[in-house]
Amino acid sequence: MLDEAIISAYLPVLLLIGVAMFLGTVIILIPIFTGLKKSYAEKNSQYECGFKSFDKTSKQFDVKFYLISMLFIIFDIEIAFLFPWAIVLQDIGMTGFISMMIFIFVLAIGFIYEWKKGALDS
Repeated sequence: MLDEAIISAYLPVLLLIGVAMFLGTVIILIPIFTGLKKSYAEKNSQYECGFKSFDKTSKQFDVKFYLISMLFIIFDIEIAFLFPWAIVLQDIGMTGFISMMIFIFVLAIGFIYEWKKGALDS
């Protein structure tokens, strides 16, 4: 059987999960039952800053915008790994230093590759 100490240690976590699931379900179900279901032409019309839309609303965006934003997020997250490493650098010794230098080298290779392919050009 389960030990009472284990149950008492995990009980707050289980209660939190239960409350979160209950509230999530309630928050999803309230608008379903209380929301207005009437649909009319003005509600379904296209809306753009208070004016009727000037152009087709389904025009395509340039993929380069998404590519640059993803590259920024990738490099930003990888740079975030440098802060904990810098804090524990004396504790992890030469092995940690070498592994981080390999990590930074791989980052630099990826950055140079993206630069040469023109992914960062506007």
